[in-house]
Amino acid sequence: MKLAMKYVILYVNDFEQSMRFYRDILGLPVKMEAGTYVEFDTGATTLSINTRESVNELLGLGLTADVPAASSFEVGFVVEDVAAVIEELRGQQVPIVREPVTKPWGQTVAYITDPDGHFIEICTAVG
Repeated sequence: MKLAMKYVILYVNDFEQSMRFYRDILGLPVKMEAGTYVEFDTGATTLSINTRESVNELLGLGLTADVPAASSFEVGFVVEDVAAVIEELRGQQVPIVREPVTKPWGQTVAYITDPDGHFIEICTAVG
């Protein structure tokens, strides 16, 4: 079996707030939008958002606003200069969870959160 990651969908509480965060603050281009579902162009893998309410109506998954699943995974974005990106995001009042640090393997990483508390790693490429 060969699996290929094509997309990740984040379930959010406030569509407009999340849309502004990913489109306007992180600067991700919108590939497609349909109601409360939007896809952002991030390269080989698409990042999407949809409201928990819409997912419940369409799929019946039983998602609620108080589900702490946002802290059980992370989304990572590779950049050239982690410190510069973090400073730019700080200037836009994005919560910085972890300041940039260089790991023993040479990668620089920092963490922010989106409006729903999803962890986002801002990092340099490995190797």
